[in-house]
Formats: sequence, C-alpha cells, structure tokens
Amino acid sequence: MLKIGCHLSSSKGFLAMANTAETINGNTFQFFTRNPRGGKAKDLDLKDVVAFRSRAEELGIGPIVAHAPYTLNACGAEERVREFALEAMADDLARMEYIPGNYYNFHPGSHVGQGTEKGIELIADTLNRVLRPEQKTIVLLETMAGKGSEVGRNFEELREILDRVKLSDHMGICLDTCHVWDGGYDIAGHLDEVITEFDRVIGLDRLKAVHLNDSQNPLGARKDRHARIGEGRIGAEALARVVKHPALRHLPFELETPNELDGYGREIAFFRSLE
Repeated sequence: MLKIGCHLSSSKGFLAMANTAETINGNTFQFFTRNPRGGKAKDLDLKDVVAFRSRAEELGIGPIVAHAPYTLNACGAEERVREFALEAMADDLARMEYIPGNYYNFHPGSHVGQGTEKGIELIADTLNRVLRPEQKTIVLLETMAGKGSEVGRNFEELREILDRVKLSDHMGICLDTCHVWDGGYDIAGHLDEVITEFDRVIGLDRLKAVHLNDSQNPLGARKDRHARIGEGRIGAEALARVVKHPALRHLPFELETPNELDGYGREIAFFRSLE
C-alpha cells in the first residue's frame, strides 16, 4: 500500500497528528521538531508519545519524518550558527528515540562563502559529533535546489558527506522532487536516468523518503519554489510516475505543497487513485 502523507503541525502533539493524517487518508506524515525558524523545542509529553505509538500501529502509520528547523546550518561561517545546529540536532535525535525506527531530515546547509569543500567538511563533523551507535533513528540529508551557497545541490556532494560520516549506517537521503528538478535533474522527461544516476553515485539503498512537490520553476532554475501537484513545471503525470516507479514506490512520500489540509487530502486522493 502506498505510504503517503503531508507536513502537519506538531503543536497539539503526536496523537493529534496521527488522527489528522487519518482524516485525509494519510498513513505517514512529516512534522517540524521545533519552530522552523529555530528556538527551543517543546517538552515531550510522554503520555502523548505512548498514545501515538499505539494509534500509529492501529492505523498503519509510519515511518514518519521529523524535519529539522530551517535555521539549522551545520556549515555556517559563524561558530554560534554551527553550535546551534549541533545542539538542536543532538536534542532532536535524543527526543526521536522515544518514537524509534523513524527518520530525521535536515537541509545540509549553506557554506556562505567558505566553499563547498569546507561546507561538506563541517557538515560531516557535526554528524560525527551527534550520531550514536545505539540510536534507532536514520538521519536524512535532503537533496537541495542549489540556490545561493547551498551544499547538497547534486548527488555527488551528498555522497561526499556520507563518505565522511563514521556511522554512515545511520544515514540516508530524502529526495525532494522540486529541489532535484530545480537542481537540473529532469525527473519529468528522464526519470529512469535520474534514478540510475542516483544509484550509481549514492546507491538506492540510501534513499529512505521522498518530498513530493511540483515546482514553479523551469528545469535547472536553482530557486526552490514549491507548487501544488499539477500546477507546476514538473506536472501531475510526471509526479505520478515518480510515485509508481518500482524503485521508489515502497518509500514514504511526504507532500510539502502550498496547501491547507483539504488540499493535501485531494492530492493524496489523486495519488491513491493510481494504486
């Protein structure tokens, strides 16, 4: 059965997110671990966590994806920025152990003039400081569109980060359809070739989740502007092929389109109609 959901607000807790996912026929979801612009995370409600784990099993929800705040920049030029990334990631991963077997996704970061090689070095250093052999959470590097000084704009840069992480068995990739399109990978016209390239450079065993988005931009624009499914330059038919592709269809798909809940429900219904 297709694993598909959307980004949900975590303000009312995990059980509320599971119940909301059910209302739109979702069986996975993504949430921010804290305010997307940074700050301290809310204290965990352990009763809510226990209730969620029971409800998720009942509904067949999972795996789910926790998303780090956008302000987390593990390769920032300023030490205080890198320290926030280290502290926030360590805290998030400790909290994720209460819902083991899920994913923690983050944007690799922007090197802000230090150069890609230095950015890769700093990201890997942060990961080597926070990953623990006993953890049950897989940390995902997200594919990026390549705007500004973003690191992770192509498969090779992500591979370089993975190669420098000592506990690389705790690492994976989240492929964002808008980002790879904006980054120059033609998933509309040459999906098989893009998947083959991903497998050659990184390995399909590393691909753990997909952010399912259309794009407002033409191929290779390097701008990162999400669109609703079928309202962008990738198109609904091409994204349907992504969902149905034999190398991808077992993965959790998380919608990040500019929608309210009813809009997510319609998009989920569209992709479920393909099953």
